[in-house]
Amino acid sequence: MKYSKFFELAKAAGIEEAELYISTSYSLSVSLFHSEIDNYSVEDGSSFVARGIINGKFGSAMCDVYNNEKAKYLVDEIVRNAKAIENDDPAILFKGSEKYHKINTFNKDLQAIPVEEKIKKLYELEAKMKAADPRVIEIQMTEYSESMSSTTLINSHGLNLTQKSNYFAFVGAPIAKEGEQVKSGFDFILDNDFSKVNIDELAKKAVKNTTDQLGGEPCESSSYKAVLAPEVVSAFLNVYMGHTSSESVQKRSSLFIGKVGQKVASRKVTIEDKPLQRGLYARWFDDEGVATYNKALVKNGVLQGYLYNLTTAAKEGVQSTGSGYKSGSKIGVSPAVLTLKPGKKTFDELVKEVGNGVYITEVQGMHAGMNPQSGNFSLQSQGFLIKDGKIDRGLDVITVSGNLVKLFNDIIEIGSDVKTLLGGTMVPSVIVKSIAVGGK
Repeated sequence: MKYSKFFELAKAAGIEEAELYISTSYSLSVSLFHSEIDNYSVEDGSSFVARGIINGKFGSAMCDVYNNEKAKYLVDEIVRNAKAIENDDPAILFKGSEKYHKINTFNKDLQAIPVEEKIKKLYELEAKMKAADPRVIEIQMTEYSESMSSTTLINSHGLNLTQKSNYFAFVGAPIAKEGEQVKSGFDFILDNDFSKVNIDELAKKAVKNTTDQLGGEPCESSSYKAVLAPEVVSAFLNVYMGHTSSESVQKRSSLFIGKVGQKVASRKVTIEDKPLQRGLYARWFDDEGVATYNKALVKNGVLQGYLYNLTTAAKEGVQSTGSGYKSGSKIGVSPAVLTLKPGKKTFDELVKEVGNGVYITEVQGMHAGMNPQSGNFSLQSQGFLIKDGKIDRGLDVITVSGNLVKLFNDIIEIGSDVKTLLGGTMVPSVIVKSIAVGGK
């Protein structure tokens, strides 16, 4: 085995159990400005994270190149770090799950397409955005990016797991002007099947998302019935479901302490973590080697349980939910692919049902404007008025405010327009019966 030297040295150093987590990545990024390539970058790298247990304590180390000399360095660092650990958290290296449901997230055809063909699509995108509307005065961004990664987990129990994945993204971001008002917007394609690329459609959507904002002005400050776009739902969902982390519960910082089996959202709401759903972000094992599975976090508004890694599960005498994911050398707790179960109504039907209200398309400043402990938020936003069941004029310089718990309890309808977003959430639009909008 290529990495056998590390395990031999670890055993000789008195390390009782050892693990290597190997990640390799390739990325390509190309962008245009005024029909010329202004950025072309290729990155190719690896990282090696080693962990080991000595006297019930974890030691860890990291490097970006592996050879016999680095193997010794990793072992020496594990021994040194383990001696400095003072907490009593259980130290566990996983022996393996009984069964793994392997899922393919790698499309070999993507790597075979010449870069020249991908760049040609970029020039098409820029030209079509410029030509789509006379109010387009500039193209802020025309970018193609591509990523390929491979994750391998090997340990002294004989576990040896590998998953490869890849995807690409086209992003178009025009700037439009009408009178003295200038607006920017964007749209993107995210996939790993290049045959699905439709540059015409992307250009039209990016320009429409931009020009639709022109002529906007603040609305009256009030509470409104609202449609929230998938991007907005995703932003709130990621924060809210972060409270299902058993790590947050054990640290007494979760909004869901003692709430299992209780109502935490509208009965319309079913939220799942679906790592085995086919898609770009599918994962069939977590970063501790535990087999993943699809699970309901909230079902018909009722909290079903918490997410666990090996350490937090051992503290409570339960099983890991396959939710241990790395942040540096630390294993945290998080969902893999958050999904909000869609309803049957189209976006247009949601807008019609609202009648008169607002359509919120973007929220900004989540880190500064969201209090994760209380769930209170006040965020700069963009959107549109809804008048007589149709999208009306744009809304300029507004804020939305409220509380996460109330927001999810106020969801009265869920759309069918599911969108897969960067980061791995798969969500549709929703209607909330009331949200506070600050305008004029």
